[in-house]
Amino acid sequence: MANFTFEKTKIEGVYIVTPRTFGDERGYFMETYNEEEFNEAGLKYTFVQDNQSSSKKGVLRGLHFQKVHPQAKLVRVLKGEVFDVAVDLRENSPTYGQWVGEILSEKNKRQLMIPRGFAHGFLVLSDTAEFAYKCDDFYHPEEEGGIIYNDKDIDISWPELDIEYTLSDKDKHHLSLKESAIKFKGGIK
Repeated sequence: MANFTFEKTKIEGVYIVTPRTFGDERGYFMETYNEEEFNEAGLKYTFVQDNQSSSKKGVLRGLHFQKVHPQAKLVRVLKGEVFDVAVDLRENSPTYGQWVGEILSEKNKRQLMIPRGFAHGFLVLSDTAEFAYKCDDFYHPEEEGGIIYNDKDIDISWPELDIEYTLSDKDKHHLSLKESAIKFKGGIK
């Protein structure tokens, strides 16, 4: 029996991945990644780096990408809840500049599989959130890029909160998609 369901989103290559959970009065167990099952679903990635962050309610991280070494990411929430977003930046994609958003939480245990060629960001909805992701390429700080989270052309429907969003100084000053003109070569994988 499969330990994952792979649900396509409106953007080709982006999947909502839901692990099968085994639970009883003691708690639960689940696989969060299985190379064989991901390969069978057509998601053939070799992950080389795992990252984890902790953030408070209202923290908005993103929208980030690497310019020369784009990363595919499998993202999930260990504790709390976030609204997670991927923006298509693939040069020949019919959905270039469009976004997918999904609530990821410790309760729903959903993950988002984001291929290379996307900007990524998330907004913390709970008091705190611990966020983890696997990457198929290493982090290169000199290649950091970003798009402003509230780009009017992308028009992401970020959830409204009872507090102001908190962004890093770097994230406050990203350009719009039009201004950055970023387009990842290779199109759809």
